[in-house]
Amino acid sequence: MIVLKAESQIDKIRKSCQLVAQYLQIVKEITETEDGVTTLELDDVAATFAKDNGAIAAFKGYKNFPYSICACVNDEVVHGMPNEKPLQEGDVLSVDYGILLDGYYGDSTITVPIGQVSENASRLIKTGQECLYRGIDAFCEGARLNQISHAIQSHAESNGYGVVRSFVGHGIGRDLHEEPQLFNFTDKPNEGIMLKRGFVLAIEPMVVEGSYELTHDANKWTVRTKDGKLSVHWEHTVALTEKGVEILTLRGDEL
Repeated sequence: MIVLKAESQIDKIRKSCQLVAQYLQIVKEITETEDGVTTLELDDVAATFAKDNGAIAAFKGYKNFPYSICACVNDEVVHGMPNEKPLQEGDVLSVDYGILLDGYYGDSTITVPIGQVSENASRLIKTGQECLYRGIDAFCEGARLNQISHAIQSHAESNGYGVVRSFVGHGIGRDLHEEPQLFNFTDKPNEGIMLKRGFVLAIEPMVVEGSYELTHDANKWTVRTKDGKLSVHWEHTVALTEKGVEILTLRGDEL
């Protein structure tokens, strides 16, 4: 069942999302200014940030996931577990973070380069973010859900990349994952449910350098590309309001 949100509910989601955006801005600043930072240190910052703001880190304990963030490096796609390995020059890091505040969730992901990265890595990061924005551009009243999927897929593939097919975007609100599921690919771009005012979605393209075939690590959480090539992950929580589309997790660096 798809739950359309009232303005009062969107306002609560917005407050959660603003905290998510603030933390991810901190991640950008840390990774740009500190050498040898570990993803476990970023996780500690995330846990403290949530507590200091009277919120709950949404991922910790969710289906028994033990950390506050999902941190994916290079060929890791989603659900990466933070660890003590220092990030190195040339790495590509994706950080996914969620907040629960006053009964409502916010969720967002960024991908950042660590120091100087390869030209292809830089292009992949940029294309992944563009796919997110293309998907947001397609999110409007009267459009079909699959138009978002098509916008993401077509931009990725036109740049020579693939989109992950095993994981999806989603509705969000009182639950972290709500209906509808939002695929990042489609062969029926003009179909799907009609988008209406009150929809709140987490749009999250996962774009890969090579094949979209994936494999799981032994920890049963971390998912990585089967061919070992790079992956990037971008996500915003967005809402359809009376004023149109609003990016609830918009960060300061995007303004």
